[in-house]
Amino acid sequence: MVKVIETANWILRDGAKILSVRSNGRDRFYLPGGKIDPGETARDAIMREINEELGVDLVPETIRELGTFAGQGHKQPDGAIVRMTCFVADYRGTLSPAREIAELRWLTPRERNLMAPMGQKITAALFDI
Repeated sequence: MVKVIETANWILRDGAKILSVRSNGRDRFYLPGGKIDPGETARDAIMREINEELGVDLVPETIRELGTFAGQGHKQPDGAIVRMTCFVADYRGTLSPAREIAELRWLTPRERNLMAPMGQKITAALFDI
């Protein structure tokens, strides 16, 4: 049986750079966001996760779903699929790593190799067209 991990993730660009985060103890950067809790919508999850991880509030009326991407999760057992629902949104506040986030970084397309494989795929699909 295939294990599917449902996540909600935020795509935030500054020109060609994309906001990425690295969790404590991890070697790769990820798109900010996280697992969708039972009974929670992807939209609710992205608002909660971004507040918890980066200390900012997404502006509800600007939240727009970009699409859902699925693939093998980084450091997940074989056969575990991560299904990432990605959103864009404006935010209020000052971005600052919190909770399990050790570092945030604006990665350029040349630095994409620092991201987990799904992040590399998603940013390539969205920004290299």
